[in-house]
Amino acid sequence: MPDEGEAQAGDGPEVVRGRPPVLEASPEDFDAKVLAPRGELVVVDFWGPRCPNCEVFAAHRERLLDALAGAAMRLVTVNAYEHPALATRFAVHGIPTFVLVRDGKVLGRMSQFHGEAYWLAVVRERLPEG
Repeated sequence: MPDEGEAQAGDGPEVVRGRPPVLEASPEDFDAKVLAPRGELVVVDFWGPRCPNCEVFAAHRERLLDALAGAAMRLVTVNAYEHPALATRFAVHGIPTFVLVRDGKVLGRMSQFHGEAYWLAVVRERLPEG
């Protein structure tokens, strides 16, 4: 028997959604993963191996996603060295660069990782309402 207040199958939608998904993108599936989604924020993380600031972000990523649990968003990673055409398409001149997209439109970008508080503030400001 479930504890009092515990959701049971058939009780309706889950009240708290899990952490945002993390997807990898390539030129073949980028538009489907980044530009096609509607009603959610897509944060594109252009990164590369042996990039010190990328490694700093990676060390904080799980905690950042935990802080955004339930948010209508996803994080899509793109290795800028393996997919330079995508980096060029979004005018990425340094990594990490975070491009924020909602409903197929670029809302903004962050160059470099300037800490958890700043990153979360910028992302939360662009989340869809609701």
